[in-house]
Amino acid sequence: MSRRRAPVRPSHSKSPKTAPAAKAATAGAAARPALLTLLVRHAHGGLYSLGQLARAPLSTLMTAAVIGIALAMPTGLHLLLGNARQLTAGWDASAHVSVYLKQGVGAEDAEHTAQTVRGRNDVAQVRYLSPDDALAEFRRLSGFGDALSALDQNPLPGVLVVRPAATNGTPGDIDALVQALRKLPGVEAAQLDVQWVKRLYAIMEIGRRGVLVLASLLSLAVLLIVGNTIRLAIQNGRDEIEIMKLIGGTDAFIRRPFLYTGIWLGVMGSGIAWALVNLSLWALEGPVSRLAGLYGSGFRLTGLDLSAAAAVLAVGTLLGLSGAGIAVGRHLRAVEPA
Repeated sequence: MSRRRAPVRPSHSKSPKTAPAAKAATAGAAARPALLTLLVRHAHGGLYSLGQLARAPLSTLMTAAVIGIALAMPTGLHLLLGNARQLTAGWDASAHVSVYLKQGVGAEDAEHTAQTVRGRNDVAQVRYLSPDDALAEFRRLSGFGDALSALDQNPLPGVLVVRPAATNGTPGDIDALVQALRKLPGVEAAQLDVQWVKRLYAIMEIGRRGVLVLASLLSLAVLLIVGNTIRLAIQNGRDEIEIMKLIGGTDAFIRRPFLYTGIWLGVMGSGIAWALVNLSLWALEGPVSRLAGLYGSGFRLTGLDLSAAAAVLAVGTLLGLSGAGIAVGRHLRAVEPA
C-alpha cells in the first residue's frame, strides 16, 4: 500500500509584512530624482531670469527704484505713526483725575477712600490734598493771596489726585475710570480734560486709515509696474518662446523664468525701500532729537527692526510674484507658433 506524501508549501523569501516597506522605499528612491530635477529647474529659471535682468542694468534699476519708492512711502508713514504712538504713550504720566470730596469729609474718611482707589488695577498713584493743602496750592498758583486772606473759612474741599495706570491709556478707559470714581461714597465730583487725547487718537486713526489706503493704491501700482515689465519681456522674447513651444517646451518651463523675474524685481525693490526709509530717518533724527531736547525729552526715532524689514521683503516679493503671474497668465497664451 503506497503512502501519500504531504503537499509541500512553497517557501517565501520575503515576509508579507515587508512588502509595504519595500514599496515605500522604492517610491522614496523614485521621488528623490524627481525632487532634485525640480530643484535644478527652479535654480535654472532663477539664474536665467537674473542674468536677463543683469543684461539691462539701467532699466532694471529704474524699475526696481520705482517699486522701492512705492513700497517706501507707506512703510515710512507707518513707521512715523508708530513713533508718534511711542511719543504719546507717556501722556498718562501728566494726566490726572481730580476727585473732589464732599464738604465735611474728614481726613480719616478721605484716607479710606484713597485706599479704595489705590486698590484698583487701572490706577497707578493716588495723592490726597486736605482742604488746607488745596487752599495753600490755590493761593500759590492763582495769585489771589490777599483776597483769600479775607475769607472767614476755607471753601475748598479735600481732593484726591489720581494718576491712571499706563495700561489704561485710551480715552474710553479714562472715561470709565472717571465714571467709577464719581460713584464712590463721599465724592462730590471727578473730572479730567481728555478732549485733547480724544482728538489726538482721532487724528492718529485717520493717519492709520490713510496709510492703509495709500498702501493699497501703491500695491496696485507695483502690480501694474511688474506686469508691464513682464509683458514687454514676453513681447521681446516672442521668437524664443515660439521655438521652445515647437520643440516641446512645457508651459511651466516657459513660465518659470518670468515668474522669477517678478520675484527678483520685488526683492530689489524691497531692498531699495529699506534703504530709503533708513536714509529718511537718518535725515530726520537730528532735528527731532533737538526738538525733543527743548522739551526735556529723550525721545529718539525708532527705525525698522528685523521683523518689519522681513515684512517689507515678504510684501515686495509677493507683489512681484503676483504681478508676474498675472501678466504671464494673460500674455503667454497669446504666443503660439505660426
